[in-house]
Amino acid sequence: MVSEGSGHWGLDESPINVNLVKKYCPKRSSKDEEPRFTSCIAFFNILNELNDYAGQREVVAEEMAHRVYGELMRYAHDLKTERKMHLQEGRKAQQYLDMCWKQMDNSKKKFERECREAEKAQQSYERLDNDTNATKADVEKAKQQLNLRTHMADENKNEYAAQLQNFNGEQHKHFYVVIPQIYKQLQEMDERRTVKLSECYRGFADSERKVIPIISKCLEGMILAAKSVDERRDSQMVVDSFKSGFEPPGDFPFEDYSQHIYRTISDGTISASKQESGKMDAKTTVGKAKGKLWLFGKKPKGPALEDFSHLPPEQRRKKLQQRIDELNRELQKESDQKDALNKMKDVYEKNPQMGDPGSLQPKLAETMNNIDRLRMEIHKNEAWLSEVEGKTGGRGDRRHSSDINHLVTQGRESPEGSYTDDANQEVRGPPQQHGHHSEFDDEFEDDDPLPAIGHCKAIYPFDGHNEGTLAMKEGEVLYIIEEDKGDGWTRARRQNGEEGYVPTSYIDVTLEKNSKGS
Repeated sequence: MVSEGSGHWGLDESPINVNLVKKYCPKRSSKDEEPRFTSCIAFFNILNELNDYAGQREVVAEEMAHRVYGELMRYAHDLKTERKMHLQEGRKAQQYLDMCWKQMDNSKKKFERECREAEKAQQSYERLDNDTNATKADVEKAKQQLNLRTHMADENKNEYAAQLQNFNGEQHKHFYVVIPQIYKQLQEMDERRTVKLSECYRGFADSERKVIPIISKCLEGMILAAKSVDERRDSQMVVDSFKSGFEPPGDFPFEDYSQHIYRTISDGTISASKQESGKMDAKTTVGKAKGKLWLFGKKPKGPALEDFSHLPPEQRRKKLQQRIDELNRELQKESDQKDALNKMKDVYEKNPQMGDPGSLQPKLAETMNNIDRLRMEIHKNEAWLSEVEGKTGGRGDRRHSSDINHLVTQGRESPEGSYTDDANQEVRGPPQQHGHHSEFDDEFEDDDPLPAIGHCKAIYPFDGHNEGTLAMKEGEVLYIIEEDKGDGWTRARRQNGEEGYVPTSYIDVTLEKNSKGS
């Protein structure tokens, strides 16, 4: 079975390789956008090429399993059986030679024993024959015994000679015919084994050589993917995606505190001085909202609004435009569905046997309601978009510090000019008006660290992967610099000055009695 991946062909990859590629691919829903950064696209391309590369290694593994390992295992089993048979033949030949030697040795020992008995009989006969006191019967009996022993010795001699001749023949046959034949068979078997090993070596090399072109293409694809990374393009994407659209703050006006020294006693002068003092308060209010980027501060938290007014102008415009595009696509689908239903209704009216036209009326009414709803949504979002574009266009002409708008949070501070891609993490309050001291001014933090209002001990460990959070270990003691405001998070600080938010349910808080709060 053949599969194609990234332009290369190879056998299907095993589930292990597929699982590994899935493991390192980003897990995103169907609604998420495709990666746009060249580094991410290059990483995905390298993953695909690596998947094909792993597939080719799987091809080599399969070739090794079938042509090399499997074949060697089967051949080793056959060789083991054949070798066992040859060794068995050698053992049988050795046993037969041992049996012949035992027969020859027994006949030899028997012949030797009969010869000794014949010698004894001869000595007994000669002694009786020379003895004058011996009777003739004794001499005759000794003579018969001598003849019997001599005859038995001759028979055993002949048998021993025959057994010796037979053993010598079998021994010559064993060492010059049988054993060499067995060794020759074993040698041929080992030579066949060596030839088989050589064939398996060549098979392994051939399987590797077959996948080299495809692996080379995979490596070339990885090199091309690496070369396609464009750092300037990625940086520009980041800038385009996260630019806020806010104008930088203008210059601070000079605050003349020496006016009260030279003021006259006239009421007009006093009232003018009061007006100037009121203006200075407004300037002081503006100056209190120091602009800090979230990159160097913390992200504010707050609910997302339907019109995205919690976002900076540029981000709000992009979000509204994206929503309008999605609504237009949904409107086009509903319009196509309405046209299809009308055509089907016409067909049913012309051919009643195909269906009841009245059965389509509820679906048509629902589609028309959806179309009206989508048009209203589009109109509403287009109005918001026009408002944003109008404000963005007019803001470029206002560069004086008295016309600068500052952003605040609804619950936690939001530095001016800050932005983020997460709609749930950004909240923007109304702009500051000159001459009025708003309650949102108190939400801006100064450069000086907040005083500790207590301490806490971590009951559970917390990883703190999200931006703005603070990681902590179980049993670690931290300073409390801001209480929980109802969102489940408490702001804490380590002894080294590192600050962040920790879950309130993860800590045991102890507040100082004389603290004034954060």
